[in-house]
Amino acid sequence: MPIPATLVKDLRKLLDGREPDELVFPSHKGGYLTSKEFRWVFDQAARSTGVKNVVPHGLRHTAASLAISAGANIKVVQRMLGHKTAALTLDLYGHLFPDDLDTVADGTDAGAQAAADALRTA
Repeated sequence: MPIPATLVKDLRKLLDGREPDELVFPSHKGGYLTSKEFRWVFDQAARSTGVKNVVPHGLRHTAASLAISAGANIKVVQRMLGHKTAALTLDLYGHLFPDDLDTVADGTDAGAQAAADALRTA
């Protein structure tokens, strides 16, 4: 999962003094959080920040939307989300990808113009 630079600073503070193989958010019993523990910890963290009506899966959709709006290609988004195929990712998030028809037309025009210029000077 790509981590934005703004979050890296906070994570560095959180992880300061920890061993490289330590868990970032361990269970209170040690080891990995169970799904129930994770949800309890998540809900407590959300409440402490004043965020309401957010669920972990909603953050997954937000991450996908932000990646797409940042210009990530479909294969990157697929890998980030762990989808088996790019088709699955496109089925779920295709509506968020920009309509690039004008960009394609401009690029095709520029390529054709460059080819024509090269032929005229040859």
